Amino acid sequence: MLVTVLLLLVALSVQGGNGEESQESQKPGHVSVVIVGGTGDLAKKYLWQGFFQLYVNQVSSGNTFSFYGGGLSPVDTAKPIFFEILKAVSCSKDVSEERCAVLKDQFLRLSQYLQLKDQEDYQNLAKLIKEELQQEGITEAGRLFYLSVPAFAYADIAEKINNSCRPTSEAWLRVVLEKPFGHDYRSAQVLASELGNSLKDEEMYRIDHYLGKQVVANILPFRTQNKKFLDPIWNKHHIERVEIVLKETLDVKGRIAFYDQYGVIRDVIQNHLTEIMTLLTSKLPMNLSSTEEVLRNKLDIFSSLLPVGRNQAVTGQYQEYKAAVQQELNKTKDHISLTPTFAAVLAYVDEARYEGVPILLISGKMLDERVGYARILFKNDIFCVQNHNSVHCKPKQIVFHFGHGSLKYPAILVSKNLFKPVLMDSEWKEVTEHTDVNVLGLPISDYYVQTPLEQKEAYSELISHIFAGRKNSFINTENLLASWGLWTPLLSSLALTFPRIYPGGAENGDLLDVRVKGKEISFNNEVVIIGSDQAGGASAKGFQVMQGKFRSAEMVSAWSEELVDRLAADIQAAAEAAVREGGVFHLALSGGATPLALFHRLALHHFSFPWTDTHVWMVDERCVPLTESESNFRNLHDNLLQHVRIPYYNIHPMPVQLNQRLCVEEDGGALLYEKEVAKLVNGSSFHFVLLGVGYDSHTASLFPGSKVEEFGERLVVLTESPAKPHQRMSLTFSAINQARTVALLVMGKGKHELVTQLSRAKDNQDKYPVTGVKPKDGRLVWYIDYDALLG
Repeated sequence: MLVTVLLLLVALSVQGGNGEESQESQKPGHVSVVIVGGTGDLAKKYLWQGFFQLYVNQVSSGNTFSFYGGGLSPVDTAKPIFFEILKAVSCSKDVSEERCAVLKDQFLRLSQYLQLKDQEDYQNLAKLIKEELQQEGITEAGRLFYLSVPAFAYADIAEKINNSCRPTSEAWLRVVLEKPFGHDYRSAQVLASELGNSLKDEEMYRIDHYLGKQVVANILPFRTQNKKFLDPIWNKHHIERVEIVLKETLDVKGRIAFYDQYGVIRDVIQNHLTEIMTLLTSKLPMNLSSTEEVLRNKLDIFSSLLPVGRNQAVTGQYQEYKAAVQQELNKTKDHISLTPTFAAVLAYVDEARYEGVPILLISGKMLDERVGYARILFKNDIFCVQNHNSVHCKPKQIVFHFGHGSLKYPAILVSKNLFKPVLMDSEWKEVTEHTDVNVLGLPISDYYVQTPLEQKEAYSELISHIFAGRKNSFINTENLLASWGLWTPLLSSLALTFPRIYPGGAENGDLLDVRVKGKEISFNNEVVIIGSDQAGGASAKGFQVMQGKFRSAEMVSAWSEELVDRLAADIQAAAEAAVREGGVFHLALSGGATPLALFHRLALHHFSFPWTDTHVWMVDERCVPLTESESNFRNLHDNLLQHVRIPYYNIHPMPVQLNQRLCVEEDGGALLYEKEVAKLVNGSSFHFVLLGVGYDSHTASLFPGSKVEEFGERLVVLTESPAKPHQRMSLTFSAINQARTVALLVMGKGKHELVTQLSRAKDNQDKYPVTGVKPKDGRLVWYIDYDALLG
C-alpha cells in the first residue's frame, strides 16, 4: 500500500512536465546559432522565424546571441537574399508593434551571412565566434548548428564542425539534422556510424517536426493526466482499432527528384506516423520529464511489433505522377515508376495489452482533403433497440486532431459517451461553443473538445526544446535503427509491386478503401486499371510460380515472396495430412537468415496451422547459449515460435549446453537428442525437414570435408564449421534421408553461382554435401527463387 501511494505521488508530481531540460541550458551565456543552408526553402519558411521566436523569448533571460546563415554561395550573392528572409519574420500577437520593431532590429544586427563551403570557412567561423566572445568579455554557453541541407552532406559538415567549431570551454554543442535519416536500415546504419565519428549521440538532434505539433506533443501528457479513465479501457478488450492518418491534397510536382527515390512510406510513415504510433502504445513513463525513460519505452514498442510484410500493406499512385516523373527526370514515355504516393499499412503490437488490436497507418498525396489525426476507436457493447441516435449507440472514440480538415484547428476530442477528460494545463482551453462541423462520424457537439490557447508552429516549439536541451521530442540512434528495422523488410518486399493507380481528389471515391481481415490488409474493391499501360510491365518479370526439375528432383521456382508463400502453404498441407493420418506432425527446421521470411509468413498468415499437434525440431545448432543472437533456436523462437500457440513441450531445442559447458563430446548432448528423436518420432522419420544451402554447398551443419561416411547410422552428431562459432550440432544424412519430405530453400542473387555449379555437379558428398540429400522413401523438393535461378 505504501509503495502504491509513493508511486502515485511521484506520478502526480511530474504531470506538468513535458521534457527534460539539461543542466547545460541553465547556465546563461553567449549562444552562437548557425543555420547551414540558411537561405534555403526550409530556413525561409520556418527556421528563421523559429529562431527569432527563440530570441524574443530569451532576450531577457541573461543569454546573448549571434546568428549566422551559412551556405555555399558567396557572400555578395547571398547576403541580400539572406536579409530579405530575416526582414519577413514576425512577432506573436502578445508583443506590441513598437516592441516588435525593436526586437527585429536587434535580431538583424545580430545576424550575418557567411560562406560555409570548405574547412577553412569553418575555421574562420570559429575564429569569428572566439573574437566576439573576447571583445564582449562574455562566457560561452553553447553552439547550435542546424543542418538544413541534403542528408548526403551531413557527415562531411559534421566532420568540419568537429575539427574546427567545437567550443573549447564547457559550453555545449548541439547539431540538428533534418530527415531523411537514411533510405533503409543499412544506409541509416552507415549514416549513424559516419556521424558518430564526429558527434556524440547526445549532441545530435534528429528533428521530426510532427513531434513539435502541440497535439502530438501532448499525447503522453493526456494519457497520463487521464490515467484513471484510460487504464481500464486502454487495452484489447475495449479498443477496436487505432488509426493514424495523414491525408494531403497536393501533388509532388517540383519534388520528383527527391520523392521518386523515397515514396510515401519513407517520406512520412516510417517517421511521422510511426512516432505517433509509439506515443499511443508505449508504456507510460513514471516521469514524463525523463528523456531516457520516454525513449526507452518507445524502443520497447519496436521490439514488440510483429513483422510487417507485403500482405500488411497496400499502395497506390496518383494518375498524373507518371507524367511528372517523365518530365522532371527526363524519362521516356514508356518509363514506369513503382514509387507509391499512397499507402495503408497494418501493424500489430505483440503484447498482452494490445494483442489483436489493428493499427492502421495511412497516408497519401492527391486525396480529398488535407487533414492529420490519430483515432482510437473503442468497442461499443450497447445496442439501442429504438433510439439509434442515442448518445450510447454513437461511436466511442478519442481523436488527436493535428489540424486542418473540417475542424481547422488542432484539438483533442473525447466522445461524450466515454468520459470527460481533465483539462490539459493552463495553455489549453475547453471549447464549448461549436460550429456545425462533423469529425469522424460525430457532430462536434458530441465531443469534449480541448485546444491550445495559442497555436504554435512546430519548428518554433522544437527549436525551444533544442535550446533547452530537451531530447524526448527527437530521434536517437537506437530508435532510428529500430524503426528502419521494422520498415526495411516491407520496402524490400514492395520494390517490384505495382501500386494501384488513382485519379486524385474527390474522384478517388471508394477506390482506396481498405479491408482488414485477420492480420492482412487489402483494397476493399476490385482493382480498377486507369490508363492502358499500367499493367504492361507486370508481365515483364512474370510473377507466376513455375514447377520443373533440378538435379532430377522436383523444383518450385518464383519470385521470393511467391516462393515463400508456396513453401508455407506446402508445409501446412503436409502438417494437416500428417495430423489427419496420425494425430501429430514432426517438423525439423534449419537456422540462418534464409528461412526468416518463411517464419514470418507462417506466424502472420497461417492461423489454421495445427500448431497444437506439431513438434518442432532443430536441423542444426551453433554451439552457443540458446539465449544468444547467434543461436539458431533463438532466431526460430523470436521470429516464429513466440508468435504461435504451440505447447512448450512440443518444442525441441538441441542440447548444446550441458553441465555449464558447450558441445563437449563426453556430455553426450548429441546422443541425448538422438534418443529424444527416436522416442517421439515414429521410425525417426520426420514428416518435413527444411534445409538451406550455404555458398560452399553445405547443408544443415554438414560441411565440405566432413567425412559424413564416418557418422555411420548416427542421427545427430557434433561437427566443425569453417566459420565461427566453429562447433555445431547437426542432424546427419541418416536422419534427413528418412524424412517423408525434404525441402531445400535457396534464395538470393548471391546463390546464383552455387545453383549453376550444382546443376552441373555430380554427387560428391565430400565436396558438395548437399548432394547427399536423397530421401529413401520420401520426396525432395528444391524451392529456388528467380534471383538465385536466373541471376
